[in-house]
Amino acid sequence: MGRMANTWRLTKTSWSLLKQDRELLWLPVLSMLAILALVAAACVVGFVVGDVEEGSVSGSMAVLGFLFVVAATAIGVFFEGALVAGAYDRMSGGDPTVRSAMGRAAMHLPSLFGWAVITATVGILIRMLRERLGALGSILTWFAEAAWAIATYLVVPAIIVDDEGPISSIKRSGGLVRQTWGENLISQAGFGLLGFVLMLPAVIVGVLIGLIVPGAVGIVVGTAVGLAGVVTVMVVVGALGIYFKTALYVYATDGQVLGGYDADQMRNSFRAKGRGRR
Repeated sequence: MGRMANTWRLTKTSWSLLKQDRELLWLPVLSMLAILALVAAACVVGFVVGDVEEGSVSGSMAVLGFLFVVAATAIGVFFEGALVAGAYDRMSGGDPTVRSAMGRAAMHLPSLFGWAVITATVGILIRMLRERLGALGSILTWFAEAAWAIATYLVVPAIIVDDEGPISSIKRSGGLVRQTWGENLISQAGFGLLGFVLMLPAVIVGVLIGLIVPGAVGIVVGTAVGLAGVVTVMVVVGALGIYFKTALYVYATDGQVLGGYDADQMRNSFRAKGRGRR
């Protein structure tokens, strides 16, 4: 209960910051729209040049698939970097805008793109291993994915805040994780649980509309309402998590507590054995 209460306090602090910059919520929305546009384009290209037969995929389709995954990952990483930049600007006393946040992320575009290529490649390799190793492989690769996600949790803040390169940011993030006992994972899980709880009313309302309103109209309207609610929660809770991640990175590296968070919140979320910027 104490740790979940700490997560709730972190959420309130993150929201107090985010509500000053509500326009930054357009960043994850733009990310989703850009990825959807990319998916649509990939479907068109795949339909035109696709030559999948009997479960096999040609070399050209494999290359196109890899490029698509990298491009989609790069979009997500760039907009995450922009939100980190906006959050850090606000916590440092600035007044960020969508334009300023994207501008700062663009300054780190090579490193962000390099990180996108690395993480997309790792993800593809893990999925390939899962397909080859069967049931046991599914378990092992699940642990591999979890370990990778934990070790690289602070990569984007390292790139944006400290201008690290993609390789050094991975080392930086992994080093910070190794210096902890893992309490930060409780906070991560807390944000995920919060999102799930907040999604439930939207889903329930959507289902009720589908049941009460007769015919296809009820299904369409109910689905639209439920989906809109779920997407809204995903955007807001995701942004709150990135604000917290940004503050956590700064605290983990040099002990500064920014943005209205307090030292107890940070200590309870990320108990480091040792801190200090290089």
